[in-house]
Amino acid sequence: MRRFALLLAAAAMLAASCGGDDDEGSGELEGLTVFAAASLTEVFQEIAPEVTFNFAGSDELATQIREGAPADVYAAASPRYPDELAQEALLEEPQIFATNRLVLIVPPDNPAGIESVEDLGADGVKLVIGAEGVPIGDYTRTVLETMGQTAVLDNVVSNEEDVKGVLAKVVSGDADVGFVYFTDAETAGDDVQAIELPAQALVEYPIAIVGATENREAAEAFVALVLGDDGRKALEDAGFGVP
Repeated sequence: MRRFALLLAAAAMLAASCGGDDDEGSGELEGLTVFAAASLTEVFQEIAPEVTFNFAGSDELATQIREGAPADVYAAASPRYPDELAQEALLEEPQIFATNRLVLIVPPDNPAGIESVEDLGADGVKLVIGAEGVPIGDYTRTVLETMGQTAVLDNVVSNEEDVKGVLAKVVSGDADVGFVYFTDAETAGDDVQAIELPAQALVEYPIAIVGATENREAAEAFVALVLGDDGRKALEDAGFGVP
């Protein structure tokens, strides 16, 4: 009987030990704040739902970091701002973790009859794009320049601060057409139709630890998660490319 009691006690101690490990693992990212491009909203929340995220345009997030906003990790939709912050010693070395591409989106009934970029210059077409300096806006202008179609910018009715703003304008019917990332069109589902483009810009997503972080271990764990097998699978499932 005494031996049986000892076995039960040992089992209880083992269970408690295992439980402690689980609690420690689940809290690995606790208290972490990640600044991330708006186009990463859904996939990052899936990868690490326990993390505190600040999603916005990459340029706006870079400004906030320069002004001392409390951030531990920065993930952008363009290398431009992470590279600048790294040169200013505000970020550690950025690493590319994902890629994307641009598409046109129109409402499901496509009232303006848009079938290609050439149609964007027609009279009365309401085009919405990202503002200059915002990655989606800069990529859009690069694509239009490559295609020799910059004249269609005369039909722009709104320059949005991030890609979610572009998506919202088209979904609501306030615009006939917009340029977004492929992954945002996938997220919108039946709310939009996507039209592929014959030319592309190189869309790359860098991630880096903020130099002033006070949560280094959690920041390193998050970056490792994004770069690891689970992160890559989640990104691929969401429609991103991975290096």
